[in-house]
Amino acid sequence: MKKHLQLVAILTLVCCSVLSSQEDSAITFHESHEGKKRSAPFSDVVQAGNIYFLAGQIGMDHKTRTMVVSGIRTETEQAIKNIQEVLEHHGLTLNNVVKCTVILGTMEDFSEFNEVYSKYFTMKPARTTFAASGLARNARVEIDVIAVKN
Repeated sequence: MKKHLQLVAILTLVCCSVLSSQEDSAITFHESHEGKKRSAPFSDVVQAGNIYFLAGQIGMDHKTRTMVVSGIRTETEQAIKNIQEVLEHHGLTLNNVVKCTVILGTMEDFSEFNEVYSKYFTMKPARTTFAASGLARNARVEIDVIAVKN
C-alpha cells in the first residue's frame, strides 16, 4: 500500500508539473509557410507550449493549387506529404505525431487508405477515423494531426 501511495504521489507531481508548464506557455498562431495560404481564415499550425495542432490537409498539390487525381491512394499520399511539409517547417517529423483525425469521403475507402497510411505513420499514433460527405474541394480524405516536440 505504501508503494502504491508513493507511485500516486509521483504521478501527481509529474502531471501537475506538465500541466503547469503548459499553462505558462503562450499560444502561437503560426502564419502558413506557403504564401498562397496566408490569406486563409485559419492557421496551418497553432502551437501551445510544445504541442502543435495542425489544420487538416487534403490531397492538394500546394504548388499548383489543384487536387491530385487517381483516387484515395494518391490523395492520401499527397495529404501526408502536405502534413510532412508543415511539420518540417516547425522542426518536426511524422514521428512527433501523437494523434490523427481522419475524415474519409466514404468508409469504402478505409482499406486502401489504411494501406497507404500505415507506410507513413509507423509509430502508430492514436487515431480517429470517420466518414463524412462534402469534404473541401471534393476531397476523398482529410487528415489533421497533433504533434509534440520533445
